Amino acid sequence: MSDIFREVDEDIRKEKYSRLWDRFGVWIIAAAVLIIAGTAGYRGWIYWESQKAQEAGDTFFEASRLADEGNYQDAQALFNQLEQSIGGYPVLARLRSATSLDQEGRKEEALAAFDAVARDSSVAGALQDVAALRAGYLAIDLEDYSAVADRVEGLTAAGEPFRAAAREIMAVAAWKAGDIDAARNWIEQIRDDAEAPADVTRRVGILNQVIRSQYGAPETSGEEASQE
Repeated sequence: MSDIFREVDEDIRKEKYSRLWDRFGVWIIAAAVLIIAGTAGYRGWIYWESQKAQEAGDTFFEASRLADEGNYQDAQALFNQLEQSIGGYPVLARLRSATSLDQEGRKEEALAAFDAVARDSSVAGALQDVAALRAGYLAIDLEDYSAVADRVEGLTAAGEPFRAAAREIMAVAAWKAGDIDAARNWIEQIRDDAEAPADVTRRVGILNQVIRSQYGAPETSGEEASQE
């Protein structure tokens, strides 16, 4: 008797599966096709993005090579192509393009290009800061002390990763503006910063010597003089 019940049970299950397949078989096949197609599409997208990134990288390095060789016109054309590329290359191209303008002697255009990146909220903060520093260096020769300060003074605070470079820019700008007390103050901040890069400390040391040769040693208070 148990064999009969088992056969009946199997027939019932087969009939259920048959009905389920009749009702949902098409959808099951469609779902399987979509999964396979989705996997293939994802792999295709990854491959496409990898190829585009490789092409953008090749274009960027070729443009940089042309700029370094003095072929600025062709370099700028390639940098412009990268504005529509993927990843971080559009911003890198804008920065390198601005550097190329500076190399070419087009200082005002380079300054405007760096300013544009520094003020672009869609750009990563660190790259905005780099652009602001580059603009600050150029502004030393093109604009006044307050214009330089507008660009980089916010980067001089304690804890800012580029504070030493920003303070150096402020020191040079103050010296050029004839504000020697401000220049000495910025130099002192760099010399008191144990984390200041050695090359920055060395350069402001040279600047300090130039200032001393031009204006003498800084005046000391009566109390400091008595201690000496």
